[in-house]
Amino acid sequence: MGPPDRIYGVGPTVLVRAARSEQDAAIYLTAAFTGLRRGELVALRWRDIDFARRHIRVVASYTERALSTPKSGKARALPMAPAAAEALARLTSRAQHIEEDDLVFPGIAGGFLDASALYRSRYKAALRRAALPDLRFHDLRHTFGTQVIGNPGVSILQLKEWMGHADIDTTMKYLHFAPRAGDADLIAEAFTRENCAPTQRGPSGVRA
Repeated sequence: MGPPDRIYGVGPTVLVRAARSEQDAAIYLTAAFTGLRRGELVALRWRDIDFARRHIRVVASYTERALSTPKSGKARALPMAPAAAEALARLTSRAQHIEEDDLVFPGIAGGFLDASALYRSRYKAALRRAALPDLRFHDLRHTFGTQVIGNPGVSILQLKEWMGHADIDTTMKYLHFAPRAGDADLIAEAFTRENCAPTQRGPSGVRA
């Protein structure tokens, strides 16, 4: 699935502040800053978080009450932004569910979180409190893709690896959101040429 028409571009901070709990806030922020799929977030365990090396290992996904490999069929590692690391680190101060084999975002009694319930109730309620549009949870993943591809220091192959895409064609769709260096200068040059006069009609007499 490629980037949606509606891109979550207001930044995750607004949504995080509207979260019902510290764990919910960490889920939303981690989703936006890592691009993890919902099932990958639910399956994440503390042994997968490497604070020292600042990366997250994605080795499993939990969807429809079944544990499996990530959607691409293989494990991956991706860098952990400071904001995500800080949010996850705060969760380690809770009284329980902080051992290596424990889930980072546990549900009742430490079991797998009901991601559907999270989306239907708490996530939707957080959107309303934050006065945000009716965005899908998956749009947080697209936030990561669209923001990261805008960094000229990130290659399309790096983004493919971090997002866990099975083929490069899926990742290429994010190039639409990547500004190219020098584009603004090209536009400025076009409008500073001699004899640049306004026109009322586009090519072939069609109004543009």
